[in-house]
Parts: sequence; C-alpha cells; structure tokens
Amino acid sequence: MTLDNAKKALDLLIGKARVHLYKPIQIAEILYRDRIYGDINISDLETYRSKSKKWRDIVSYDLVGNISTSSARFQDDLFNANAIPIDVLRELAIYNKQTDGSVESYIYKHLENRNLQMFNALDYCIDSNKETFDLETFINMFWEQKGLRRSLDKIYEIIVYSLFDLLVTEMNIQIEVSFDSSKQNIINRFPDFAKKVIGIDVNTPSMKALAKINRVGVANAADRGIDMWANFGPAIQVKHLTLKEELAEEIVSSLSADRIVIVCKDAEQKVIISLLNQIGWKARIQSIVLESELIKWYSEALRGEYANILGDKLLSSISKEIALEFPSVINIIPFMKERGYDLISDEIFYLD
Repeated sequence: MTLDNAKKALDLLIGKARVHLYKPIQIAEILYRDRIYGDINISDLETYRSKSKKWRDIVSYDLVGNISTSSARFQDDLFNANAIPIDVLRELAIYNKQTDGSVESYIYKHLENRNLQMFNALDYCIDSNKETFDLETFINMFWEQKGLRRSLDKIYEIIVYSLFDLLVTEMNIQIEVSFDSSKQNIINRFPDFAKKVIGIDVNTPSMKALAKINRVGVANAADRGIDMWANFGPAIQVKHLTLKEELAEEIVSSLSADRIVIVCKDAEQKVIISLLNQIGWKARIQSIVLESELIKWYSEALRGEYANILGDKLLSSISKEIALEFPSVINIIPFMKERGYDLISDEIFYLD
C-alpha cells in the first residue's frame, strides 16, 4: 500500500459521503486519537472500531447538529476492503503523524469547503432584502454547485416551511376542537384522557387554538418520514424530485402520511402524476406544488401588497432554518482554529 493509493481510497470515501461526511469524520477522529493520545493500535481494529463511532458522534453533533443514525452494519462498512481497510488507514496514520495532522485537516477542509458554499447561500439570504431576493436564483445556487446539490431537498423543505408557516400565522387561522355530544358517555369514562390529551372536558366541550405548521427538525439524509406537521390536520412531506422513476417510486411508496404535498420542477409534474397513478398512490397526494408557483408566491410575499408585513419575516425564517439545519456553516471555523488545521498548508496532502 502506497500513500498515493491510500489517498485515492480516502478521496473515494469523501466523494461518496453524504453532506455531513460522517464516515470521513470517523476516519479523521481515529487519526486524531492516534496522533494526540496514542492509545489505540491502528493495526488492531478492535481498539477503535466501536470507540471511534463515539468520537465521531461528539464532533458531528458539534459541527452538524446531528449524528449518524445508519445501521451498525452500514457504519462498519467503513473498514471494508472497498473503503478504508487497516492497511490504508495505517498508511494515512503514519503520514498524518509525520505532518502534524495534515490528513485530518484535509478531511475537515472538505467539510469546510462544502459549508463555505452553504455559507454563501446563507449570506445571499442575509444580504438580500425584499426587493433583491430572488427564489429562482437561490434555488439555482444548489443546482449549480455539486457540494450543495445533495442538500437540495432540505433547502426545498426550508423554503416551503418558511412560506407556509408565515402565511398560516399572518392569516391568523384558528382551529377548533370539540366533541360530539352523543359521545359524552365515553368522555365521562375517560375524563382525564380528554382533559390531558385533547384539552377538553364536559365543562369545556370545545377549545380554539392558532393554526401552526412545525418542522419535524433536522433529519437523517436517508429519512423518508414526515417533514412537517400541522395542528390542523395534514402531515406534509415535501419532496423535490429530480425524477428517475426508480427513485420516485422508492420515495413515494415509503411515505406514511395520507395528505402529502410534493414540490417539483414544472417539467416533472406529468411524470410524477403518471407514476402515482401507476402505483395507486394518487389519492394520498393533497397537492403538487410547482416551482413556478413557489416563485410566484415568494414574489408576492416579498414585493406584493403585504411585503412590509411578510417580506422581512420570510427572509429571516429562511436564514434561521438554514442555520439550524446546517450548524456547521457557523461552527466549522472555530473548530478548525481550535485544532490548528487552519495553520496547515493545503499543499501537504495534495499528492496529485
């Protein structure tokens, strides 16, 4: 095993990694542990196989606000022959110690570069105002940059959530919960349940609340669950599909909600409808929102009659949700300085 081949294996791992780089981070933390503490034996996988997941999770949580939820088997694939086996890791560890952490730095600078692109997207939101923010330009930033493309679904979720929740709030929509008087005997048998879970009882037979849409939160990249839920009924799953039929069928057939919103590019609407009809899922789709509709709604909110009420709040919501979804946009720079990676020349581990 040569250092050049070891670097190629690492580059392949980084290239395949999801946006949060969980597996590359695990390799970086093994190398960091070996270099700083010297309490593991790179040639003995059992001295770090399980522990390295914990080291990775600590850093991942600080940098990206989440940890890997993949299966144990998938996580252990990291050390397979087609990923980073011991002989590759050994070669990387030797060079990493010789160069005071250059391999660790190399891995984290890939994360930093991905997040620099996200930082530019966040900057676009912050620096824009109601007159200058253009949704189509913003979306194209993610289409055109490879490092951002894998985050496109999450960005669409943020775009939709920010607009939907703002409009529901500003419309002051209210919901009412009440019970059927013919069912009072059942309520009499479960008064604590009615009060504690539903919020009504025989003395207060109905209640009103403001309508609200909530994001489920930061999710694993492979999650097919609910994206948003509303206290007035629908569980909303926003899927921006760059359609290949196999991918679309995999996503749609695994949805759990019965009122689903799909967001797609205009040109893909017919393909989605055709596929939904083929697999018998059309009845579960509440609506299909086209990208052109989102652009129109954003233009109205930012520059329409009620822009003074909606515009600034909408841009603020997008910025806030990006920071919550991708905390490494903010956290990566102090981490790099703390570890001293900012002082390591990029040239050291660039062997090509």
